[in-house]
Order: sequence, then C-alpha cells, then structure tokens
Amino acid sequence: MKGILITVGVVIVMALAIIFGWVGVSNAEVRLKTRADAQQEVCATYFDKMWKILQQKAKVTDQYKESFKEIYTALIEGRYSDEGKGQESFMKWIQESNPQFSTALYADLMSSIEGERNGFFMEQQKLIDINREHENLRNTIPSSWVVGSRPALVIKIIKSAKTDEVYSTGQENDVDLFEGKDSAKKAGK
Repeated sequence: MKGILITVGVVIVMALAIIFGWVGVSNAEVRLKTRADAQQEVCATYFDKMWKILQQKAKVTDQYKESFKEIYTALIEGRYSDEGKGQESFMKWIQESNPQFSTALYADLMSSIEGERNGFFMEQQKLIDINREHENLRNTIPSSWVVGSRPALVIKIIKSAKTDEVYSTGQENDVDLFEGKDSAKKAGK
C-alpha cells in the first residue's frame, strides 16, 4: 500500500512538473510576442520623433541661412552703395566689424542626427534581440515541443535601399559621400 502511494505521489509530482513546465514555456513565448509587438511600436514612434526633430532642425538652419543672407546683403549694400568713395570705402570696410555667420545651428543639427540615429539603432537592436530570443524558444528542445509550431514573429527593421543593394550584391563600391559633386568640380561643371 505504501509503495502504491509513493508511486502515485511521484506520478502526480512529475505530471505537475510537466504541466507547469509546459505552461511556463507557453507563457514565456506569449510574453516575448507581446514584448516584440510593444518594441515594434517603440521603434515606429522613435522613428517618427527622430524624423520630426531632424526635419524641423534642418528647417531652422535653412531659415537662419536665408535670414542671414538677407540681412548681410542689405547691410553691405547700404554701407557701400555710394560709388566714388574708392579707398575710403575700402578702408572703412576693413575697420568695421561685420556680422558673423554662426555654424552653431549646423553643429547642433549634426549632433542631433548622430544622436537620434544612434538611439533609433538601439531600439531596433532591442527588437532584433527579442526576435532572437523567440526563435531560440521555438527551435530549441524542450521548449520547441511546446511552442515550436507557433508562428515566427514578424518584425519590421528600417533600413535604406542602399543597405539592401549592398547586402544583395555583397559589394559596396560607391564610396563618394558627396555623390559626384567633387568630380563635377574637377570636370569644370
């Protein structure tokens, strides 16, 4: 009698361990899927934020450039519009202090571009890691016995057409960052 109770007890404990293991693996897969969906949304909203910041900062720098050009042109024309002053006008120009064009907005824009792109990269990297975890769960034993038949995550990674081209050909030969502007200058264009 005692042996039967022990055997039944062991069977019950093993059955419970298997059930709790199965539930644990199933729940882990569901949590990864939920986490991936949330991270995908984070990536989308981060991209939206990044694009708006960079676009608006670029517009501010363009507006600053145009405003400076208008002010500086009018200032210079007003100072030296009287012909016939000759040397006197030239000497006055040397002695006067003229408004200086500040590159601080451009430096800030470049810093924002780098910072925002790095931040976006980190968010996409998190999404890739979640997908890797999910694939490991689906494809390794014993968890694959429980969740192996569940579908793979569908994640969207944002990258440029240039990246797709380089990876499809296995080559990256276009190293001219300024897209022929230097070669056009050399050709006299």
